[in-house]
Amino acid sequence: MKKLFFFIAFLFAAANSFAQTSTYVSGYTNSNGTYVQGYYRTTPNTTRNDNYSTVGNVNPYTGSYGTKAADSYYSSPSYYSTSSYTTPVYTGSRGGQYYINSNGNKSYISR
Repeated sequence: MKKLFFFIAFLFAAANSFAQTSTYVSGYTNSNGTYVQGYYRTTPNTTRNDNYSTVGNVNPYTGSYGTKAADSYYSSPSYYSTSSYTTPVYTGSRGGQYYINSNGNKSYISR
């Protein structure tokens, strides 16, 4: 019974912490009349490193991989994930970040 209580408490805490990292943005109409459907985004804070759109992160709602560069003070190496493997991200002489695609060419990551 004690194990069951701790398991339920753990699930509640995990669900609660996940819920606090996402914010729902309601649908709206652009100035050109196009309707944009509502979506989830990461809750705003002072860093880009934990955003769904940052390299190395995956949006849990859409399954899409992040393509934007992380903040420069982020000390861990960054990797670009393509389906089942990760590719190292390099920084060019002018500061742009890229990875080597399957054709052997540089693919720059948008900011």
